[in-house]
Amino acid sequence: MRARILIIGLGLLILAFGTIFYLQGNSIVGPTSSFMYSNPKWIGYGQSIMIAGVIVTAVGIWLSLRRPK
Repeated sequence: MRARILIIGLGLLILAFGTIFYLQGNSIVGPTSSFMYSNPKWIGYGQSIMIAGVIVTAVGIWLSLRRPK
């Protein structure tokens, strides 16, 4: 059970970082001196990282809801 919670937590952390990267690429958050700020590449990177975070979180939830045989 502990590993499942760690997987969900890791997925949520990845999702949070992807959201921050996406918002920095769109010039919404972050310092203007950042190399990610207003950079279109980081919009795509952030979206990809967010999708990976959702997948990892979904796997963790699926593992915790699955019943052992």
